[in-house]
Amino acid sequence: VQLQASGGGLVQPGGSLRLSCAASGSISSNNAMGWYRQAPGNQRELVASIGGGGRTKYADSVKGRFTISRDNSKNTVYLRMNSLKSEDTAVYYCNADIRPALEYTFYDYWGQGTLVTVSS
Repeated sequence: VQLQASGGGLVQPGGSLRLSCAASGSISSNNAMGWYRQAPGNQRELVASIGGGGRTKYADSVKGRFTISRDNSKNTVYLRMNSLKSEDTAVYYCNADIRPALEYTFYDYWGQGTLVTVSS
């Protein structure tokens, strides 16, 4: 099982980006998915998560600006980021709780990270 993140880049303050993260491989079941970020000198922090049933959770700093969604048919999670601020600059990592085929246990998988830079 692998997670492939995409969609990062350079954007001006107030702009928007959409991140995508697709899980591939032999997947039996996909539970919670989410996005984390890590800015230079900071610890990795949760940005947003979405459960298998669609329940969402957001960091206070992104509420009202970011929207997480998922397409279960594609094992893909998205993060729509609006009204971006310089403090949103970070490497964004996707995360998923997946049960691989022929396994009975869920495992925690991480994508490779995609850089989001908010700057004028």
